[in-house]
Amino acid sequence: MARYAAVKSALTSAVMAVAIVAAPLAQARGLMDGWVRDGAATIRVAELPRPGQEIYELIRLGGPFPHDKDGMVFGNRERLLPTERRGYYREYTVKTPGSRDRGARRIVCGGPARSPHACYYTADHYASFRKIVE
Repeated sequence: MARYAAVKSALTSAVMAVAIVAAPLAQARGLMDGWVRDGAATIRVAELPRPGQEIYELIRLGGPFPHDKDGMVFGNRERLLPTERRGYYREYTVKTPGSRDRGARRIVCGGPARSPHACYYTADHYASFRKIVE
């Protein structure tokens, strides 16, 4: 029984140590607004899948868009994009092959509709983003 208590105590101490070390790291990540910064994870327009290139061009032209939800406000709840006021980001559907619904691929742009300040591509439904560069 004493051995069980010693193991339990050691495991509890290890978990507490990890929690103490990880808390500042999690807070620091929040201060940096996730990982999307200038120079971080980018994708060239030419590297986007063909449907992504087409949607990107439609964004620059102001539409029309194939999905009713295209151009809707993106809330950035995942906080992976830089923090901006509500309504700054808008999302657009990039057709996902084989999907019967909107699929997982999106382009999210921030700023004015026809000349956004920055656009980001996600192939995994907002789990990660890559900044689109010309």
